[in-house]
Amino acid sequence: MTAFQITSMKNFMSRLLASDTFDCFLLEEALISTANTYTIDGRINQDFFKGEETDSGLPVYEFRPWSEIKGLCFDLIKGRRTPLFFRFVLHLMPEKAAALLQKENCGIDPSQIKALVLTIRYDGSKAVLTTGTSFHSFVLSKEPDAIWDRALTKYLAGKGIDFEELIS
Repeated sequence: MTAFQITSMKNFMSRLLASDTFDCFLLEEALISTANTYTIDGRINQDFFKGEETDSGLPVYEFRPWSEIKGLCFDLIKGRRTPLFFRFVLHLMPEKAAALLQKENCGIDPSQIKALVLTIRYDGSKAVLTTGTSFHSFVLSKEPDAIWDRALTKYLAGKGIDFEELIS
């Protein structure tokens, strides 16, 4: 697990809410506190789609893609005043997580990993991004965590997002 403090909020918020930078993620949960507090459960209600054609060739996810929900989050955040708080819990899309772990020759079978998680937390003055790895069962190896930390560090730098790694 690694934590990164964002050093350029305006650039980061633009990347998060108004570009495709984070479109490779799924939203597990959003909590946004402005004049009201909004909670968004990113879990897809499969019952809502009963009876509809589901063989579109697109992957079926447990959570809503960030690309489909970031506009709503943007609408809740935008305004003259900055939010009091927000937290987004994102998962790297499963096929991208598996490809990353295979590319890095991870000693853990990708099927054992439930999610590579990115938590974005804003406290009214600063944003901190924290990595995490969720497993289906207990695993001793920290290799997937290290791979995810390195990959996200490289990804953020490649997307022009300024940050400082926090020492834990």
